[in-house]
Amino acid sequence: MPTDKLELLKTKKEQLSLGGGTKRIEKQHAAGKLTARERLTELFDDQTFVELDAFVKCRSTNFGLDKLGLEGESVVTGYGMVYGRPVYAFSQDFTVTGGALGEMHARKIVKAMEGAAKVGAPLVGLNDSGGARIQEAVDALSGYGDIFFRNSIYSGVVPQISAIMGPCAGGAVYSPALTDFIFMVDQTSQMFITGPQVIKTVTGEQVSAEDLGGAMTHNRTSGNVHFIADTDQNCIEQVRQLLGYLPSNNLGKAPAVECDDDLNRQIVEFDSLIPEDPNKPYDIHDVILPIVDNGEFMEYQPYFATNLITGYARINGESIGIIANQPKVMAGCLDINSGDKAARFIRTCDAFNIPLLTLVDVPGFLPGTAQEYGGIIRHGAKILYAYSEATVPKVTLITRKAYGGAYVAMCSKSLGADIVLAWPTAEIAVMGSEGAVNIIFKKQLDEAEDKATTKKKILDEYNAEFATPYKAAERGFVDDVIEPRTSRQRIVDAFNMLQGKREKRPAKKHGNLPL
Repeated sequence: MPTDKLELLKTKKEQLSLGGGTKRIEKQHAAGKLTARERLTELFDDQTFVELDAFVKCRSTNFGLDKLGLEGESVVTGYGMVYGRPVYAFSQDFTVTGGALGEMHARKIVKAMEGAAKVGAPLVGLNDSGGARIQEAVDALSGYGDIFFRNSIYSGVVPQISAIMGPCAGGAVYSPALTDFIFMVDQTSQMFITGPQVIKTVTGEQVSAEDLGGAMTHNRTSGNVHFIADTDQNCIEQVRQLLGYLPSNNLGKAPAVECDDDLNRQIVEFDSLIPEDPNKPYDIHDVILPIVDNGEFMEYQPYFATNLITGYARINGESIGIIANQPKVMAGCLDINSGDKAARFIRTCDAFNIPLLTLVDVPGFLPGTAQEYGGIIRHGAKILYAYSEATVPKVTLITRKAYGGAYVAMCSKSLGADIVLAWPTAEIAVMGSEGAVNIIFKKQLDEAEDKATTKKKILDEYNAEFATPYKAAERGFVDDVIEPRTSRQRIVDAFNMLQGKREKRPAKKHGNLPL
């Protein structure tokens, strides 16, 4: 081959690698951000990234776009390996027109999405864009629509992960919202439909970009985002960690890892973990971490709806999803936000064949007009729907309170739990002892001369008879009451037994989730 042609190729590739040029790269670094290509280098195993469509260019001539020399169309796309498994990715290049999305930019992303779906590989989007390229008008908007459509039809087919690593405004936010997981980088990324200036003009409200759509706002307040990172590097490290818990697609299982944690390890501290006082809280993390392999737990939405804990771990080297009431927050009650959080997490796990472990200590649904007016019936029903719909192995462990409809909602036998275990401290009932006694024995208490003594006697008798796991066990709603210290080995055994689970549901186009 003529040397001059090879030299031309090398020159063009070097130009492409510089994106918007050294000055803009320096500006990106000064803002505490990596460039599009640096992010892909962090994401993929060493020397495995293969770039696609590097030479694609904007074809619009509106407002002199053809003279700007938009290298790489402000997005880098391709595939590579993450822990030895194929993954597709796109990384928006803020150094080229602020990463703005135009027709050909969108086509590059769509091509990567289609490639991921075709080969059954996860898709990672590294978002850093000022939004639609205004000069391309409806072509840019149509490009967003093409992306949204594929986000939707590939949902539940391959894992889709979005990392917000800069601005993400207007229509651009809907693609991440349609994906399975969203990460944000604290202080350098924002998401909003309308920015602070538009809000000030329309409503008169004054708010900073960080307060309106910063990482902590969406992690703690809106619940739109699932993970938060301090830096670009930390964000991508978390993305890689999450991919390790997920299968490549809906037809496979998450990769197993070798387990060096004793499967028969007894957890002696569990025998005395539950406080004598039923109203005294404890931290459910003290149950989760000793049970899972090596105490490793990747918490999902750790700042949102903190009365319910969700996240990924491993049991005997196999990925599981964990849902657990948190007695430390709102006594572990279920509310509107926890309904959304649980349902979303359960359905994601079920879509990608990840078994579910549910830890129950729930006194009920949160009472109050704010909850009722806000639609707790509808939001609570999402948990019921998600558990009932899920066909993955489902193991439930009841540690203490399991009252009323909330007991049913937390993966009871009635909702399809395969194995339900309970500690001797479990209280499975329609409601707490105090409330039940006040209703059932109202007349007797009203007529008693010594109300306090009478009530104590009735309460003690009621607790001995009903505030236990044994009535539920007698009816077969609890498969076994176990010594708390044996929880890990019993859960390991349950999931081992359920590995061959097969369950079919009636044929239908799709169900009607109570949104």
